[in-house]
Amino acid sequence: MSMKTGYDLLLPQGMTDYFEVVEVEETDRTIILHLEEKGLSPSEVPGRSFISKGFYPAVDIHDFPIRDKGCILRVRRRRWQDKQTGNPEGMKPWNNLPSRLSIQPKEV
Repeated sequence: MSMKTGYDLLLPQGMTDYFEVVEVEETDRTIILHLEEKGLSPSEVPGRSFISKGFYPAVDIHDFPIRDKGCILRVRRRRWQDKQTGNPEGMKPWNNLPSRLSIQPKEV
């Protein structure tokens, strides 16, 4: 299920290439954006075949506040299994996910 909202515009650049917003929780102090990793397209791993085996536990990334509310990106990555070998695979370089999504302000 894909949830198209204005919240997509608030995500770090490139985030919607690999993740989609599936739920938004908003309280008087916090906004939590729930993101799930998208499925693979065959062109991403030519010559190999993978099946999704659910998700890893969610990771919370504390992002910049939005309108004086704390912002949390709750990210869930897929578990992938190689159909030929049965080995579990991490398909994208997410080992440093929080640091890769850090936004560096541009100097003026």
